[in-house]
Amino acid sequence: MLGQSIHVVLALMSSLLLLWHEATPIEVPQDPKIQQELKQPPTIVSQSAKDYIVDPRDNIYIECEAKGNPLPTFSWRRNGKFFNIGKDPRVSMRKRSGTLEISFRSGGRPEDYEGEYQCFASNDLGVALSNKILLRVSKAPLWPKEVLKPVVVSEGSPLVLPCNPPPGLPPPFIFWMNSVMTPIPQDKRVSMGLNGDLYFSNVVTQDAHTDYTCNARFLFTHTIQQKNPFTLKVQTSRKVAQSTPTFLSPSGGESSKMVLRDEQLLLECIAAGLPTPTIKWFKKGRELPSQKVKFENYNKTLKIIHISEEDAGEYVCMANNQLGSIRHSIFVQVKAAPYWLDKPTDLVLAPDENGRLVCRANGNPKPNIQWLVNGEPIDSSPINPNRQVLGDTIIFRSVQMGSSAVYQCNASNEHGYLLANAFVSVLDMPPRMLGPKNRLIKVIENNRTFLDCPFFGSPLPELRWFKNGQGSGLDGGQYRVYINGTLEIKRARPEDEGTYTCVANSILGKAENQVRLEVKEPTRIVRAPEHQSAIRSSTSRFDCKVKSDPSLPITVTWTKDDKPLTLGWRLKKDEESLIIPSVKDSDQGMYTCTVKSDLDQDSASARLIVLGHPDPPMDLDLSDPAARSVRLTWIPGNDNRSPITEFLVQFEEDHWEPGRWQNLSTYPGHLNSVILQLAPFVNYQFRVIAINSVGQSPPSRPSPRYKTSGAAPDAIPRDLRGWGSKKDNMEITWEPLLDLERNGPNLHYNVWWRRKDVEEDWSNVTTVGSKHVVYNTEIYVPYEIKIQARNEFGTGPESNMVIGYSGEDKPTEAPTDLRVSKVNSTKVNIHWKPVDPNSVQGEFKEYRLYYWRDSSLVTNLMVSKQKKTKGFYSTMSEPSGILTDLVPYSKYKMFMVVANSHFEGPPSSTVEFTTKEGVPDAPRFFKINRRSFDSIYLEWDKPLEPNGILIGYQLKYHPVNGSRVVQPQLETLLPNVTDFTLRLPDRSTRYKFYLSALTQVGAGEVYAEESPLFANEAYIDQVDIATQGWFIGLMCAIALIILILLIVCFIKRSRGGKYPVRDKKDLPLDPVDHKDQDGSFDYHSDEDNKPLQGSQTSLDGNVKESDDSLVDYGEGGDGQFNEDGSFIGQYTVKKDKDETEGNESSEATSPVNAIYSLA
Repeated sequence: MLGQSIHVVLALMSSLLLLWHEATPIEVPQDPKIQQELKQPPTIVSQSAKDYIVDPRDNIYIECEAKGNPLPTFSWRRNGKFFNIGKDPRVSMRKRSGTLEISFRSGGRPEDYEGEYQCFASNDLGVALSNKILLRVSKAPLWPKEVLKPVVVSEGSPLVLPCNPPPGLPPPFIFWMNSVMTPIPQDKRVSMGLNGDLYFSNVVTQDAHTDYTCNARFLFTHTIQQKNPFTLKVQTSRKVAQSTPTFLSPSGGESSKMVLRDEQLLLECIAAGLPTPTIKWFKKGRELPSQKVKFENYNKTLKIIHISEEDAGEYVCMANNQLGSIRHSIFVQVKAAPYWLDKPTDLVLAPDENGRLVCRANGNPKPNIQWLVNGEPIDSSPINPNRQVLGDTIIFRSVQMGSSAVYQCNASNEHGYLLANAFVSVLDMPPRMLGPKNRLIKVIENNRTFLDCPFFGSPLPELRWFKNGQGSGLDGGQYRVYINGTLEIKRARPEDEGTYTCVANSILGKAENQVRLEVKEPTRIVRAPEHQSAIRSSTSRFDCKVKSDPSLPITVTWTKDDKPLTLGWRLKKDEESLIIPSVKDSDQGMYTCTVKSDLDQDSASARLIVLGHPDPPMDLDLSDPAARSVRLTWIPGNDNRSPITEFLVQFEEDHWEPGRWQNLSTYPGHLNSVILQLAPFVNYQFRVIAINSVGQSPPSRPSPRYKTSGAAPDAIPRDLRGWGSKKDNMEITWEPLLDLERNGPNLHYNVWWRRKDVEEDWSNVTTVGSKHVVYNTEIYVPYEIKIQARNEFGTGPESNMVIGYSGEDKPTEAPTDLRVSKVNSTKVNIHWKPVDPNSVQGEFKEYRLYYWRDSSLVTNLMVSKQKKTKGFYSTMSEPSGILTDLVPYSKYKMFMVVANSHFEGPPSSTVEFTTKEGVPDAPRFFKINRRSFDSIYLEWDKPLEPNGILIGYQLKYHPVNGSRVVQPQLETLLPNVTDFTLRLPDRSTRYKFYLSALTQVGAGEVYAEESPLFANEAYIDQVDIATQGWFIGLMCAIALIILILLIVCFIKRSRGGKYPVRDKKDLPLDPVDHKDQDGSFDYHSDEDNKPLQGSQTSLDGNVKESDDSLVDYGEGGDGQFNEDGSFIGQYTVKKDKDETEGNESSEATSPVNAIYSLA
């Protein structure tokens, strides 16, 4: 009955939980102002470890730090009882902290303070607890004194040297050494176990020592304790018996081991036996986890770190040697201290909200969950109707102000415990904005952007966004509002710019903030660098043209292979490109242009491949020798990133042209072994040149020399011919064989010749040269000729027969009956009678006509009488020809000769003929010589060759009016007229003129000219100025002024040079210029008092006489001064002409009269 009731209650509670709405916990921001104002229960932030071992030589510090508002106060419990700090003078607590300091400066034993400590942090809202801290003092006990007897063991037997270190806290680190502090060598046979003992699988005689010492190093005290050394004596025997494996550790066939989850598992198997056994491990039922398992100590130890439940099971170690094997099973159990599945976290709620604390943990065995509130069991705390405990969960409903507290969850089993603090804080706070006000956000067009609006309030306010202060809230479409207040704009567009307002509302009030959004054009590379190949030492250029928002500053950087590119004297960067001059191999790589603004960036990459001439081929080798061939093999060099297209094989021979390399043949680039076709009797050496798209490689090293055997000549001498250099000989010449065509030493030529069409034997000669002369021949007779080459190895093939001729002589006859017909202005037909072919006395070449222009039929026209020639080749019985390019209306003379290859015959009689009248040449010049306001003046000259009697000129002209055709006007002018004036109806009209001379035959060559486009405008304007009234008036005024000046000068000159000085006689004679009060010079006083030219002023101001003194210009014979310094009388011009000339001065040029003339 009771069980049924419990089931009903649980079902009812499950239904209520389904209907209950839990509020989302409030996350308190880390804003300093919020944290300062917010009341919070205490929270432990730092504490000492649960198992706390301290050094006895130092003071003890037990850490406990907590935060809260108001600041928490601290108290401690020791071994479950209140620890009164004030009663113990050695114990103190740090200010505003719960950390304890236990000082031993004035004495005391640290061991007296060992125990279990727990810290309590309290304020008005609750109490938080630390873990229970087990304080223990580190111990490093001495090794017990003992006398160790020598250990005696037979050779081949197993041995264990026990260590048995003293129990320390924490356990010491064990190692074995000898008396000189050298580690005992360990290997597969000798090793130390996990318990510190030293194991020998079998003993050998070398193990006999007297100083096997076990050492224990204590970490806290940094001390090493040594056990008394072992002395090991080994009894030897002639024959050591082998033994099957047995286990030294662990003993028996099976054992067990328990390990806690997340700890380290160490399993050990050490075996004895001779030979030394090997250890292997495996897990029964499954494979060992290779990622977690490690084997140590020569495979004797299996180690698994961070062990888990799945690692439990049976582990088997097997020891075997040549005599057998043995196994041991270790059953591993994995237990677990409690570990968190769901650790309780702080809970901040608004009044009337619901919430829960969850504390879930696991372990083996399953842990027990216990709840505490403010450090006391929740069962013994006052009843709270708004709180319900359901196992590992506490449910809060409609919480109220004042119900804040700190709850502790304790999960424990036999292997340990977990303790967690989580406070429940009930908070009411009106909405407030946490971020900066009126923040400016810049975003790139079409990018996603987030407008942050951090806010806080309790209860949690509702947040809405508005744009430009209008419309309803923004949410949906391209807008999304997150729970933290952030507004997402999925794709920003220019029309999204503006001011966005976020408003947070709750029952306690309202708060708002604004964010201004600017949408910028994206930064992008519009002309990116392109992959390219560059030849060494050339210039490479990578483009990087950028387009960006004008308001955003950008930086353009270049990298090579993802490393910054150093720009300097060689690498240059401008606004749109990177220039790499004198490209070298180290420049090859991937170049990346990166353009960055404050908001975005773009990059583009291109690879530069540096092409170079190929490296020379290597390791030339000759094989497969034959009489006229050999195989050449080589190893191609590096192609320097441009594939080799062909190989050029060159040769050098050391006889005819030593040191000169010649091309032999080319081969495709994929071959590296070829058969070379060679000439006989040549001592070759070869080299190979690789060729790619860049060019040729340096030549390879020469191959070894290879000499071909000799043979008779294969070639026939070329260009065999016979010709006469004189009238009674014939020279037979040919091209000698090339050096590589000789095929052997002692090359000679066999030459044969005989008269053609005459029955006679061959004449022959053998020579080493390339010419043979046959003498005493008849004039120009044919010969048959042939030739053959030979050397020491035999004769070569004979040539084909060729026809040669002996020498020529002068022709003996002249052409007769030379005459003309069909004469016109520029052409005439020539006729003559041929000569006897035998009289040519050589190879007939042509009939050669000599002709010249003797005179022109135009009166007084000078002509050139230079002779010209024209050849006519004709073997007809009545030969004729046409003579062209004659000048019309002219008298010509001519004669004819016959010519062979070397000579001309006697001339024929001279014949005269006259060409007919033709059309004249173009006028010698034709130009627009002058252009006035209303007319154009044309001027020309007679033709250089009138080609007849001029009867006049023909002038055509028409206005130039774009593409429209205008009917030209025609003017016919007399032959003695060489100019023409055309009146213009419009000064802006341009004309095209066509001028030609006329004879009775017709119009000659046309000379075309076009009037300029007002090029002489300045000239026309100057002419117009002379007709303007203002210009005429100005000229008249200037003439009148000049006339008045002339009259004044004439009147002044007629006064006889008198100059009155009486009005100025009272002024002292002063060599210094006088100035007016305003600082200007008074030229009247200056001229009246200035010493005359040629005089000098003494130091006391008096005037000394000179050859040009003023006395010479006075009326009297002597010039005197009055007492006041003025001259007596008036200055007059001296009448004595001779004296005037003697002074080399005249009336017009004297200083005084010059002043008169300007007065």
